[in-house]
Amino acid sequence: MTEQAEQPTATHRQATELSCVRPGAQATELACSPDDLRQLFLFEKLSDEQLDWLCQHGHVERFEPGPVYREGDPATCFYVLLQGTVIMSRRVGQDDIEVNRTSGPGTYSGAFNAYIDTEPQIYNNSIRVPEPSTFFVLAADDFAWLMREWFPMPVHLLEGLFFGQRNTQRVVGQRERLLALGSLSAGLTHELNNPAAAAVRATAALRERVAGMRHKLGILAGGKFSAETLDTLIKFQERAVELVAKAPKLSPLEASDREDAITDWLDDRGITSGWDLAPIYVQAGLDTAWLDQVAGSVDESCLDSALRWLGYTVETELLMNEIEDATTRISTLVGAAKQYSQLDRAPFQVVDVHELLDSTLLMLGGKIPPGITIVKDYDRSLPPIPGYAGELNQVWTNLIDNAVSSMGATGTLTVRTMRRDDHLIVEFGDTGPGVPAEIKDRIFEPFFTTKPVGEGTGLGLDISWRIIANKHHGAIQVESVPGDTKFRVWLPLTAQEPGRTGPGEPDREESA
Repeated sequence: MTEQAEQPTATHRQATELSCVRPGAQATELACSPDDLRQLFLFEKLSDEQLDWLCQHGHVERFEPGPVYREGDPATCFYVLLQGTVIMSRRVGQDDIEVNRTSGPGTYSGAFNAYIDTEPQIYNNSIRVPEPSTFFVLAADDFAWLMREWFPMPVHLLEGLFFGQRNTQRVVGQRERLLALGSLSAGLTHELNNPAAAAVRATAALRERVAGMRHKLGILAGGKFSAETLDTLIKFQERAVELVAKAPKLSPLEASDREDAITDWLDDRGITSGWDLAPIYVQAGLDTAWLDQVAGSVDESCLDSALRWLGYTVETELLMNEIEDATTRISTLVGAAKQYSQLDRAPFQVVDVHELLDSTLLMLGGKIPPGITIVKDYDRSLPPIPGYAGELNQVWTNLIDNAVSSMGATGTLTVRTMRRDDHLIVEFGDTGPGVPAEIKDRIFEPFFTTKPVGEGTGLGLDISWRIIANKHHGAIQVESVPGDTKFRVWLPLTAQEPGRTGPGEPDREESA
């Protein structure tokens, strides 16, 4: 049996009622009628005695246009709209973002969680009225008392729901972040492994070629070549290095034909293992005409050693290029990871959306199956926009991951940017089965997911919507038919006035 709580005294109620009027709010107290309260869905099931109790302990106030209470202040009162219009907003950075507007009688706000006495109660939103509006106002202590005394079992259920959902969100949110981190780490290490392994292989091969060059250099220094011939070979060596940097891109057929021609040239002159030297010369962009110049500059007896020495030079240069490419790739991946996480940057900044998209695609490269084609259709004329870069990357991650998951092993992912009036649009299109019409309106709900058990938490799109709508004043739209699904993210090109949102924003009302 729950112990009966002490009912607030009249003196306490008067003091609390005075504290319900916020600084700057203009309010006039009116008479409270039980019959008026009975018309509201919130109180329609209460008895006459309970309605009388409400009027005795509460009061009716008429507010002129302006604020009623502000987010972050102590939650001292429970408000129920009787007549007029109420606008609820949330503070995001330096802006007050409108999240709900209603004229429905019975809409409630304020200290509606006052019965949870283990939590410090503050207003989690701001309320203002754009026109003269009337509220039934009840002190938070009175509201908490009536909830515990009149509805003890629902209070226990609501407390369980409140704490249970909060704990669930915290645990699932942590798990979601860990899964995302693990997935990105796996993708990043996979992407880093290839260039790192290539650099290791090229370094080992380079060590062997340098050893071979030392051996050939010993032969050359032994007097086998004249000073004039050595000078000529050094010039050929420098020319070969220049040609390596300018080597043309050959098709497999062209490369094979050129290798055959060089192999024949070497065989005709008695050069052993010509088949081993030919691919090196071809890769460096050298041909038989260049070899003719070398052959005309040295004695025939020294041609084999000269060509092999030049071959070592060319191969060394190619290996150094390979090491440079591999390390550049590693540096690019690290830079992409840094760009993706925004570790050394301010949370709010002017960002290039295309850089963010590219870094996200690079980070997710290991998760995208080879059978999925990525098409980038960027409007490069779009200017940088103000935004939270790290959180936008999180949105791109969620939308790309969903698109890839829906397509399975094959399909086409199209990432497109465009401008529409004063908004920048980022569109993610996939060729998956699409979003069924019966669940299209629910996909942005927290914990709603169509993925199998264990593969999704249903927080990705909810988090994405909150980042775009609440923090960037934008919107997310969905168009879907089988084989063609498009998620469009609307972002303002410039900072917007408080309360303004993008066109077509999904209806995501929160209880006022």
